[in-house]
Parts: sequence; structure tokens; C-alpha cells
Amino acid sequence: MAEQMIHEVLPVGWLQCNCSILGDPETREALVLDPGDEVDRVLDVLARHSLTVRLIVSTHAHIDHVGGLQKLHAVTGAPVVMHGDDLDLYHHLDMQAAWLGVRPPETAQVDQVLREGDTLRWGRFAANVLHTPGHTPGSVSLYLPPDAEKLISSSEPRGGSSAEDGKLFAGDTLFAGSIGRTDLWGGSMPKILRSIHEKLLVLPDRTLVYPGHGTSTTIGQERAANPFLQTAQ
Repeated sequence: MAEQMIHEVLPVGWLQCNCSILGDPETREALVLDPGDEVDRVLDVLARHSLTVRLIVSTHAHIDHVGGLQKLHAVTGAPVVMHGDDLDLYHHLDMQAAWLGVRPPETAQVDQVLREGDTLRWGRFAANVLHTPGHTPGSVSLYLPPDAEKLISSSEPRGGSSAEDGKLFAGDTLFAGSIGRTDLWGGSMPKILRSIHEKLLVLPDRTLVYPGHGTSTTIGQERAANPFLQTAQ
């Protein structure tokens, strides 16, 4: 049986963005998702597991999710990827920083533009890219279908899980009991609801959901009880 995949979740920065580190224990390749801040902590986890970063992925270009992209890229040399529809938002981090009253971070070159249907690979693992606009125009979610690989997670959803369940990294599109805000630049309530219903709620109920903030959940739990989704059935 294949060795279990490494998965650690680090809430980083003053907005506590969930940065996920996914590693292959055989090849020691890793994917880092949403390194929003506190890159030294991310590097500590990588070093502890002897992981080499193959990809740095941004689910969307809000400042709390991209603040550490340049620093992590500078240390690891790994390519930075995000959806093309968020490039304009990313290139205006100074405006986001001014709105929040913080110093703007350095920006990294975006090495690859993500599109719906892309596959991201590290070691023996792969994730499918789902374009889920609404929180931002270029928001994406990553879906790992259920297969022979297994997942060790530092953040278990309520109700327990099976190692054979699929995994969804939803960014700020879907949360436990909530959805992403749509009142910022490029946000759209109709689009985020369409993304959730057409791209996320079609996944199996047991799919584990790892949001960009807060605790993990499952697709079934959100379909049944998320108040933002009940009126849009």
C-alpha cells in the first residue's frame, strides 16, 4: 500500500489564512497552497519533512492569501501559479494594502496561469483545477479525487473521515457554514452560488473540504446545513 500523503495546515497572518502543505513521502515533492504570510513557519514544515516545493499555488489574489508568494519563491525557486482572471487583482496589492492599512508585500512573477480542467502534479499525487469565480474573478478550488492514496491531516472535519474520501481545497469560495464574501472588487453573489452549486456540490457527500479560513467540513454537511445554500436550491 502506498505511503500516506503528508498534509499540514498552517493558519498564517493576522487574517489566519489556511496555508496547506501537501507532500509525497516517497519523492519528497510538495505543493504549497496559499502561503499568505509567516513563510518561515512554512519553511520549517518543509524542512521537517525534507520536502522540495514543486508548485506554489494561489487559490485567489487577495492579499491575505498571496503575501508570502515572493518570499517562498525566492527561497525555493518553485513556480507560482494562479488563475489569469486574478492577475489584475494581484498586480494591485498596493491598493489592497492601503485599504487594510498595512504595508504591501513584494509580488512574485506568476509563472503559470491556471485554467479550468488543469491538473497539478507533485510526486505521485495530482489535483484537478476547478475555476470557481464569485469571491474573486479568478478564484479556484483544487480537487483530489478518491483513489489509493491516503491523507494524514492536521485538521479533521467533524464527524470523522475515511482515507478514501476525496479532498477539496476550496479557498475562500466555501466555508464550514458559510461562503466567501462578494462585496469586494470583482465579487459576485450570483457567480459564487453558481460556482458552489455547479462545481462543488456535485462532488460526493463524503468529500473533505479544506477552506481558506476556519475549520474543515464535508460537501454533504454543507449541502444539508449551510444556510447560504438552502435558499438557492
